[in-house]
Amino acid sequence: MPTAIEPHHDSRQRILDAALYVIRAKGYSAARVEDICEAAGLTKGSFFHHFSSKEDLALAAAEHFSAFAESIFSNAPYRFLSDPLDRLIGYVDFRKAILQGELPEYTCLLGTMVQETYETHPAIRKACDRCISAHAATLVADIQAAVEKYGLDPEWTVESLAYYTQAVIQGSFILAKAQQSSLVAADCLAHLRRNLQLLFTCPNTPDRPQPRSTSHLA
Repeated sequence: MPTAIEPHHDSRQRILDAALYVIRAKGYSAARVEDICEAAGLTKGSFFHHFSSKEDLALAAAEHFSAFAESIFSNAPYRFLSDPLDRLIGYVDFRKAILQGELPEYTCLLGTMVQETYETHPAIRKACDRCISAHAATLVADIQAAVEKYGLDPEWTVESLAYYTQAVIQGSFILAKAQQSSLVAADCLAHLRRNLQLLFTCPNTPDRPQPRSTSHLA
């Protein structure tokens, strides 16, 4: 029984993995089922055995991408730092460190798809919103803990700051695509890092502890 089931799951996984790359490389509209099948090394028959349409694949790909990201970030080195601000700064350093390879390898599937489909494919828009929001939510506890530890009384909400980090990251990917370079994205993340440090630094108390450097991750 295991040997009979394994190819079924393997072909679906291969299609999803191929979709992550092809859609990030070409965009949702331009990515054809044939392109994804070719990248996966499978036939269209195999594709339609698992997915009823390209939109059905996109919905599954959004969840697949989100689960993959969760596995990467939940085990990243910064997660094990004791200070919540160190973890928040470490998150940004980690995002900068993984700006590796070609554009389709480090840009966001969710951001790529939602820019094209927010009006024409509401189901995809909702899936992307849900997954982006879920990732932003992983930062909320650390932001709240940092607010309490560093004695802030902010006018903003911790949720809005979590979304702000994602806005900078998604915007940096757009600029990287426009300039065909990860350097501009790295610069944007460096500014985000500085902004977060300043946000949690009270100028009236110069002895306030500063977050430890996590530049070794960059």
